[in-house]
Amino acid sequence: MATPLFTVLITTYNYGRFIEEAIDSVMSQDFPLDKVQILVVDDGSTDDTSERVKKYGSQVEYLYKPNGGQASALNFGMANARGEIVALLDADDLFLPGKLARLAEVFEKDPALGMAYHRFQEWHVDTGERGEYTFVPLSGDVRTMPDFFLGYHPMATSCTSYRRTSLAPLLPIPEGIRMLADGYFVLLIPFLAPVLAISEFHAVYRLHGTNSFYADERQIPAEALRKRLQQWQILMGATKEWLENSGRTRKELSVRCFLDRWALHDEELGFRLHPPGRLRFFLFLVRHNHTFRSLQTWRLTLANYVYALLSLIFGYGNARRMNEWRDWAIRTFRSVFASVSKEMK
Repeated sequence: MATPLFTVLITTYNYGRFIEEAIDSVMSQDFPLDKVQILVVDDGSTDDTSERVKKYGSQVEYLYKPNGGQASALNFGMANARGEIVALLDADDLFLPGKLARLAEVFEKDPALGMAYHRFQEWHVDTGERGEYTFVPLSGDVRTMPDFFLGYHPMATSCTSYRRTSLAPLLPIPEGIRMLADGYFVLLIPFLAPVLAISEFHAVYRLHGTNSFYADERQIPAEALRKRLQQWQILMGATKEWLENSGRTRKELSVRCFLDRWALHDEELGFRLHPPGRLRFFLFLVRHNHTFRSLQTWRLTLANYVYALLSLIFGYGNARRMNEWRDWAIRTFRSVFASVSKEMK
């Protein structure tokens, strides 16, 4: 059997009501299907997933396994993937037309490329509305951009595709990562190969109320947020272990940026469960501003220090009033700076 160019790896658990639409979105691509392996890994579903998938016959490879979590399902899928490029697709999401053709183009253009990721549409199934998720395109090689991770914003599963050989050093994913396991690939692949951001929309993320990923973390209910933090702690523990086992330490700027960026992210999420006192919030804002200073203008860095000082007055719960004072301080500073500059001329 000829080696396919793509493996579209769909992992699923009790998403029978969505799985056919996901598969159809792959089969309707304007790309030769004889170059695509559609692989569905069922992580122990108890619904009608198997009956729905088996309707496709030999066009779709269906593999069932006992429930073991997302890392277990991805590992099983990767062990059976034959494509040079592996495109991940959650069973409740959809590919948009033209995705595989676009990916074939970018991976062929750069043989060193390890991962490509792209924008997605949010589909609110209750209302039928489609919206856009904030996309921060960042492409490059961490070896030449050591502060890469400060601006790197990982995308949802169905937006990521990988050169299979580039993922080899990351396999198997530690199976203790029952959720967010695709994050193990997304977070660590830049240490192994260049990545490319594609600004076009090539997937639809379906919001149906039981999603395990929330595009906007501000929308996460408290209990789901608590679980998310626990999942992140497991994921970050695994990424740190991989870095240590690979001989990567904080002496490297890229590792330091990676660890500091995500430590701040997790601490900030934790504030929503346990609001910090004024001093702790002030110290957090100072650390955050110092960490991200290389991506900011000096004016923004100065404004953020003003914001941090205001936190000692207003506290964590009064961010709106702090923003108003910060804006006033920035306007005042600009006015004074302009006046001094005019007098010096």
